[in-house]
Amino acid sequence: MIRLAWPDVGAAEAEAVAEVLEGGQLTMGPKVDEFERGLAAACGTEHAVVVSSGTAALHLAVLALGIGPGDEVLVPAYTFPATANVVAFVGAKPVLVDVDPETMNLDPSKIEARPRAKAIIAVDLFGRPARIEQLPGGVTVLEDAAGALGAKRQGRACGSLGALACLSFHPRKIVTTGEGGAVTTDDAELADAIRRMRHHGIEPRGGFEIAHAGLNYRLSDILCAVGIPQLGRLDELLEARTRIAAGYTERLRDVVETPKVDDGDVHGWQAYVIRVDGAADKIAALRERGIEAQVGTYALHRLAAYRDQGEFPGASQVFDCAIALPFHTRLTSSDLDRVAEAVTELAG
Repeated sequence: MIRLAWPDVGAAEAEAVAEVLEGGQLTMGPKVDEFERGLAAACGTEHAVVVSSGTAALHLAVLALGIGPGDEVLVPAYTFPATANVVAFVGAKPVLVDVDPETMNLDPSKIEARPRAKAIIAVDLFGRPARIEQLPGGVTVLEDAAGALGAKRQGRACGSLGALACLSFHPRKIVTTGEGGAVTTDDAELADAIRRMRHHGIEPRGGFEIAHAGLNYRLSDILCAVGIPQLGRLDELLEARTRIAAGYTERLRDVVETPKVDDGDVHGWQAYVIRVDGAADKIAALRERGIEAQVGTYALHRLAAYRDQGEFPGASQVFDCAIALPFHTRLTSSDLDRVAEAVTELAG
């Protein structure tokens, strides 16, 4: 089996975890601060606050923006469900917006004025930067950069393109902590709100005080210890994934539609997603050949929770043709040949 994903971790991460275990401070310790400083530097923001998952980051970001019952948030119709779920979970309404079939990101031309809209969640899907500068003004932009650490939009680092941005460190991401996430921002008040809410509502500075109820969304020092050497290798990891992506594109450019990026942008390469008719059947056929392919992500309007919002042809189009191929740094040239040969055979 050629696996879909394989985290690039090893001795450095193991040694860092051992150091934390030996030191005895497993949570809310110095590794949290160190990881946060590195993330803020990587994203070009003043603040980074680590939390227990990318979904937790989105949840706290929505709460920090004061979004709740009666509010609406514009969400791409083609994205991982967490992007919309967190909006519903705070009692607000996720309003689906169709995506541009070319980019698979939210289509700015499909946004309609909605007086109750408190925010737009713009997703850098699969690591391709969203065209955030084309979004309408007057509505707060929350960047879902879960798969875009290391990516850049016209020279600006993803993770810095909105009032807040959210990262994920799931094992399929370029930098992993196993599970984990972060919120990045230049706004000190928003950063303090995230710090407070991730830690039961306790004020981030001063004595023990809880003015508003919070949650336990902390990320442990053990997991931050995994993330620190990963982050230190961000350029190396991105270069390796860019090389693998180029290898796929060289083999498949005349066979299927391969992923692209706008001129002047840097792709984050969280996933390598091709497009070809009849994706579901081809995914099954690839798996039968020992190739662990997967859907790109989900057309939300086809899920029961969001089926009442109508049809979104762009999202349907890309869902029906998108396939995530195996994509990780352990792939060899012969692995790429085998995957490409199978895709070519099935596409024909």
